[in-house]
Amino acid sequence: MDGTIILSREETPIREAPERSRQPQSRQQEECGLRVAQVVAGLSQALDLGSGQPVGHAVRTCLLAMRIAEEIGLSSAMKSDLFYGSLFKDAGCSMNASKMFHTLASDEIRAKRDLKMTDWTRMSWETVSYAFRNVAPGRPMAQRMAALLRVAGNSKTRNWEITKIRCERGAEIARMVGFSEGTAAAIASLDEHWNGSGLPERLSREQIPMLSRIMLLAQTLDVFFTARGAADALWVIQARKGEWFDPKLVDAVESIDACGYLWADVSGDFVYDVVLTMEPEPKWMREEDETFKAICLAFSQIVDSKSPFTFSHSENVAQIARAMGETMQLNKSRLSALKNAALLHDLGKMAVSNEILEKPAGLDEDEWRVMRLHPFYTWKILHSVPRFGEVGEIAAAHHEKLDGSGYFRGFGSGQLSLEARILAVAEIMDALCTKAPWRTGLTSEAALRVLWKDTPHKLDANCVAALEESGLHLA
Repeated sequence: MDGTIILSREETPIREAPERSRQPQSRQQEECGLRVAQVVAGLSQALDLGSGQPVGHAVRTCLLAMRIAEEIGLSSAMKSDLFYGSLFKDAGCSMNASKMFHTLASDEIRAKRDLKMTDWTRMSWETVSYAFRNVAPGRPMAQRMAALLRVAGNSKTRNWEITKIRCERGAEIARMVGFSEGTAAAIASLDEHWNGSGLPERLSREQIPMLSRIMLLAQTLDVFFTARGAADALWVIQARKGEWFDPKLVDAVESIDACGYLWADVSGDFVYDVVLTMEPEPKWMREEDETFKAICLAFSQIVDSKSPFTFSHSENVAQIARAMGETMQLNKSRLSALKNAALLHDLGKMAVSNEILEKPAGLDEDEWRVMRLHPFYTWKILHSVPRFGEVGEIAAAHHEKLDGSGYFRGFGSGQLSLEARILAVAEIMDALCTKAPWRTGLTSEAALRVLWKDTPHKLDANCVAALEESGLHLA
C-alpha cells in the first residue's frame, strides 16, 4: 500500500498552540467563552487532512487572502466573510471522497493533493501524467488501461459531479454553522475560473463572487509555496493570470510581494496567531450556544460523509454515549464534554483514504498502521483548540481497551476516565450495528452479546450495563 499521504502528515505535525497563545484569558474571554475563529481555525486542520494538504493549509490560505483583501481595499464586512470562507473553504471535501475513490480506484486523498498541483482544465501531458499516477495504480495493466479509458470517457461529467458535490455541500455546512450568505457563496464558487473554464457553473469574470476569486488565488499560492517555494508559486499565478485568476488580483499579489511582506509568517510557528489578528470583527460563543453546537455537529457530519458506511455514525455514538452518561448520573458539565468528544472522535479519519475505509477484505499491516493513527490525529487536532483538551483526551481514547490492547497509546484501565470508557462502548455498539464493507450490521441484541464477551477485560462492565439499562439503540 502507498502510505505517502499519511507519512507526509507525520512529517508535518499538526499545530501545537504556541506558548504565546497559552497566556491567561482576558476578562472578555472569561465572560464570552470561546472565540469562534480559534475553534474553526483549529478544526480546519481536519479539512486539510481530507484535502491532501499539509496541516495549516486553510489558515495559511486565510492569511494570504486577508493580505490581498487589504491590498485591494475590501470592506470590513466582506473581509469578515472572506476570513471565515478561507478557513472553511474545504468543508465539503469529504462529501465527494467515496465517489472519487470509486472513480479512480485509488487513494482519493493523494489524488486530491495531486490535483491541486495540476491544471486540469486542458488536455496536456500534465493531465495525462496525473491520470497515470492516480487511476488504478498497482493494478494489472489490463485493468489499468480499462480504468483509464473509462475515466477519460466521462471525465467532463465526472469532474463536474465531484466538484459540484463538494462546493454545494461546503456552502450548505457554512450556512448550518451560521456563517453569512457571502461566506457560503464564496465556498460554492471556489473552483470557478476567470475565463469560464472552472466548475461547477462555468461562471466567468465578474459573475464569480469577489471572495471566491480571492480564495482560489490564495489557495493556489499556498499549495505551490508549500510544495515548491515562493518563486514557483508566483510563477504559477502569473502563468494562469487571465485564465484561472482575476488579473487585477494577480497584480495585487505582485504589489504585496514587491513590498516584501507577502510570505511573512506564512511558514512561521505563529501563523495561527497572526491570522487571528486579521479577523475584522471577532466573534465569541459559549459551549451552550447554538453556534458551538452547530460547529461540533458540522464537523461530525463532515467526517461521517467520507463513506456511505459511516453516515450519522458520530451523531449516533453521541446519542448512545449521552444516554449511558445520564444512566450513570454524570453531571451536566461531564455530559457536555462526553457528547462533544463523541461528535468529534473520528476527526482523524479525515487522514485515512477511502481505499482503506471501504476495503471489503481485511486490512494488511501497512493499512492497519494508517488506521491506528486516526485517534492520534483526533487528539492532535483537538489539543490545538483552546479549552478542548479534556474533549481531546476522551475522543482520542475511543479505541483504547482496559487491558491495554487498544490504540493509539495502548492505555490501560488506570489511564482511562469513565467518559473514555463510555465512549469506547458507545462507539463499538454503533459500529457493530452498522453495515460495513466486510459484514452486515448486527441486531442490537447480538451486538450487546459481543460487548458482554469483552467485559471486564477489555470493556467496562458498568458501562455495558448502563447501555443495556438505557434501552437506547436496542430497537
